[in-house]
Amino acid sequence: HGYIRETGMEQFVRDARISMIYEGTNGIQALDLIGRKIMMDQGQKLRKFTKIVHKFCQAQADDAAMSEFITPLQQLLKDITDLTMAIGMQAMTNRDEVGAAAVDYLRLLGHLVYGYFWARMAKVALTKQASAPAPFYVAKLATARFYYSRLMTETATLKASIQSGAKNLMEIEEDAFALGY
Repeated sequence: HGYIRETGMEQFVRDARISMIYEGTNGIQALDLIGRKIMMDQGQKLRKFTKIVHKFCQAQADDAAMSEFITPLQQLLKDITDLTMAIGMQAMTNRDEVGAAAVDYLRLLGHLVYGYFWARMAKVALTKQASAPAPFYVAKLATARFYYSRLMTETATLKASIQSGAKNLMEIEEDAFALGY
């Protein structure tokens, strides 16, 4: 049955069904990111990006107005570097570690990318506002602050989830999934 209406019950069913597709592709894309894109080249591509972020952070080191963005961005950069190394080391003895970390790692890396771009936008907005305040730049700064205070805070939970490892996922015996049916 195709979903041809943009309203009513068909819209609810259509919107709910697509979630199943997104969940599967997130897992597949996450495994591809960490397994093929990062681990296969020992993180060389990732290092290219993290160097860009690091240089940006270093350039803002003396700008007090940017500290609300740079401090958490630098911490996330350090966390991702440390977690990438830890996952790589653990994967040498237990392949399940990559799969267990993959989706959370994808989201964590996404926060690094978005955090970097929002920090860059904040820098431009602060610079422009100093010479000619405009509602556009006020909105950019407000949105950057929203991202950093409301969304970037998810990184602590994602980090903890990754650090919990694969054991808690793999200790359930296969028979337990049958649920007695």
